[in-house]
Amino acid sequence: MPQTFGLAGRAYLITGAGQGIGRALALALAAEGAHLALADLNGDAAAAIAEECRRHGIRAADFALDVRDAAATEAVVEAAEKAVGPLAGVVPSAGVARAAHAITMPEDVWDLVLDTNLKGTFLTCQAVGRRMVERGSGAIVTIASITGLGGQSGRANYAASKWGVIGLTKTLAIEWGRFGLRVNAVAPNAVDTPMIRAGVPADFVTGVMEDRTPLGRIAQPSEVADAILYLLSDRASYVNGSILPVDGGLTAGFLTHKSGAEMALKR
Repeated sequence: MPQTFGLAGRAYLITGAGQGIGRALALALAAEGAHLALADLNGDAAAAIAEECRRHGIRAADFALDVRDAAATEAVVEAAEKAVGPLAGVVPSAGVARAAHAITMPEDVWDLVLDTNLKGTFLTCQAVGRRMVERGSGAIVTIASITGLGGQSGRANYAASKWGVIGLTKTLAIEWGRFGLRVNAVAPNAVDTPMIRAGVPADFVTGVMEDRTPLGRIAQPSEVADAILYLLSDRASYVNGSILPVDGGLTAGFLTHKSGAEMALKR
């Protein structure tokens, strides 16, 4: 079995594993030979990706989980360790987006995004972190966003949640580093996931997102997964409290247009 990051035989928990980045990461870790606990609000989606991962000859357990529920999260983490072994790492990938203008955003829309993206990330990290601190090792990779590095119209709730994830990531890195834990985050640009395709008009993807990205395209979930594999691995053994942009160069500068060519020399 090909091994790229030395993760074979280790156990990992992924929330939001049923689609998007979480699903791509599950497949990447399974190909590495890692054992997996896969949780999603949609239990059928979690079961489907677990079955797909088992084709790599690894152990994979699936769970239906609402990450906003502290007791349920604790129970899933306990069950996950019984099913696949002590967790070497966790990626709290569960997240939602609901666009609305700040002046008219309903309270329940604010609460859904903050409770899922920020509170859910915290509760997952807390439940796994308790066990990792006792064992003296572990790697956590949270899912931030370029919208955690700057604002975005119509997404006050999402931006606040991702800024919060970045602050949480850095704080946990400080608190838990001395116990042998590393806590980092990836900050993706737009990723070609069902959430993007369902929530963002196609002409905005091509006319704004891709136009303002130097690489001229949005990311594939597997590209974000590869960055996460690095941060989970021992190759990142001295990387702690870092936020890794996986953004095609979007945050490299300002006033970009035409994939960065509008002020460049003609070629």
